[in-house]
Amino acid sequence: MKREIRRTGIYTRRALLVGAVQVGAFGVLAAKLYQMQIMQGERYATMAEANRISARMLAPARGRVLDRYGTTLAGNKLNWRAVLVAEQAENVGASLDAFARIIPLAEHERVRVERDLRRRRRFIPVTLREFLSWEEMAAIEVNAPDLPGVMVDVGTTREYPFGPALAHVVGYVAPASEQDTAEDPMLALPGIRVGRSGMEKFADTVLRGSAGSVQLEVNAVGRVIRELDRHEGTPGADLTLSIDAGLQQDVLARLGDESASAVVMDARNGEVLAMATTPSFDPSLFDSGVSTAQWLAWTSNRRAPLINKTTAGVYPPGSTFKMAVALAALESKVITPNDRVNCPGYYDLGDTRFHCWSKYGHGNQDLRGGLKNSCDVFFYEVAKRVGIDRIAATSRRLGLGADLDIELPGVRKGMVPTRDWRISQGKAWNQGDTVVSGIGQGYIQVTPLQLATYTSRLATGRIVQPHLTRSVRGVLQPGSQPSDWPTLGMPERMLAAVREGMWAVVNEQGGTATIAKLPMQGVSFAGKTGSSQVRRVTREQREHGFNSENLPWEYRPHALFVGYAPYEAPRYAVAVVVEHGNAGSAAAAPLARDIMVDTLTRDPSERRETPQRLAGGGDGSGGVR
Repeated sequence: MKREIRRTGIYTRRALLVGAVQVGAFGVLAAKLYQMQIMQGERYATMAEANRISARMLAPARGRVLDRYGTTLAGNKLNWRAVLVAEQAENVGASLDAFARIIPLAEHERVRVERDLRRRRRFIPVTLREFLSWEEMAAIEVNAPDLPGVMVDVGTTREYPFGPALAHVVGYVAPASEQDTAEDPMLALPGIRVGRSGMEKFADTVLRGSAGSVQLEVNAVGRVIRELDRHEGTPGADLTLSIDAGLQQDVLARLGDESASAVVMDARNGEVLAMATTPSFDPSLFDSGVSTAQWLAWTSNRRAPLINKTTAGVYPPGSTFKMAVALAALESKVITPNDRVNCPGYYDLGDTRFHCWSKYGHGNQDLRGGLKNSCDVFFYEVAKRVGIDRIAATSRRLGLGADLDIELPGVRKGMVPTRDWRISQGKAWNQGDTVVSGIGQGYIQVTPLQLATYTSRLATGRIVQPHLTRSVRGVLQPGSQPSDWPTLGMPERMLAAVREGMWAVVNEQGGTATIAKLPMQGVSFAGKTGSSQVRRVTREQREHGFNSENLPWEYRPHALFVGYAPYEAPRYAVAVVVEHGNAGSAAAAPLARDIMVDTLTRDPSERRETPQRLAGGGDGSGGVR
């Protein structure tokens, strides 16, 4: 009996112990369930939702660059790309290996991807491959279960319908650098491009826009089931330029294969209607990547296709500078329009002889004749009388050797020297320096854009500033009216005397550029030729009948021409520089004439409708109208 009672007690204690353990276990389980479902239910629901939903940032569409009529100069086209989100990949290296078995990655591509993965946050997609073909996209989708974290994304890439024709004005874009992404994390998004030159660089923040977001429902292996929500973000603003794309094409056709540049401006308000540089380059290559061979071809070309010669090319202005010298002398009252200087074909200063371009001389010349015949001796004497400092001050008022503040990067200021500048170089200024400055040689350096601005100011008497931006988001920018610009403050009679000489250059028998006379009834062209030496001509060469056409190309003088029309009511100004073209009258003046005819025929400053002559077609979203 006692044994039975003892045994029952043992069983009871064991049952109680087991029951206590069970109750404790169920209690712990209940507490855990309470904690998970009640206390932390929202947290775990969020985690579960995060496993089901993939959230990504979207690169905004870059704003378009348009010409004055709305023709697309830089637009966007669809670009399919493969991206990897490290946060969604269990093993990033394994995902990369699997991707490379489907779409091979070159060694440099693999290095770039791994570098981007290290530098960027895990939720930011890293581009594996852009510009996917249909077959490549299909291969990625079929193998999605074996590619955790990898997905196909659609974005845009930059498109330049006019290619090299507007490369130096519009510029180009390229992927963001490490420094760019450090300053703005949005630039790390796949498809984002950063402006590297031209208007693309100047207006980069305006064109860029702000990022959007998308939420996708995915299954256990990461395959996209459906799109749940999308916010496109804010596209970049459209930028309308003053450029007339049709006129730009005409100008380039005129320049042909020359190493040259030309600028056409609305002389009344400074709008740049055409800005052409030859040779040029294809800007779209920078978006997808420039090959080493292509880069070497560009950089080794002595005609420098990557340089915008209109704003970054500097040249001695030669005889096109003579109007600035004349105005400086008239304002300083050291000459009058009727004062005469005798030209025997040379000018002696001390024991140095300076030659006129005509070895037979021009005889007695007044200001009008000095400009018409481009008499060097006349301007040697005038420069000596007025002095370099007054010449420099007047030149800068006219836009030469001055900051023009146009909306392009890399614009050069050029140089119109002064005595103080020369002293700062550790040397003294002498009268010989002044004399050669009188014909635009010596230390003087200007850009074609400055020459066009200079001509516009001469023609209108206003301090117009060249500019390319016409409107942003359809809002017209200041500077479109002549009244927006102040006057030069020069007496009209002095400007008229210089303009009369420019008219005689083109329209009067014996002028140095009668070849530039317009074949248009009732419209006159006023202008000035220039030839600027790039190396000194020795006395021995002159004595042996020196002819610069026999020199190697790079040693020949530059050929220049500046002009405006109509003479009676100035509307357009043009500047043409033909590198090593030899003579302005032969090489640059006919080009300027033809360009002015094209400009007056199109009359872009007055036309409001879109011209129909442009090649190609499209709706303005990326094609050409």
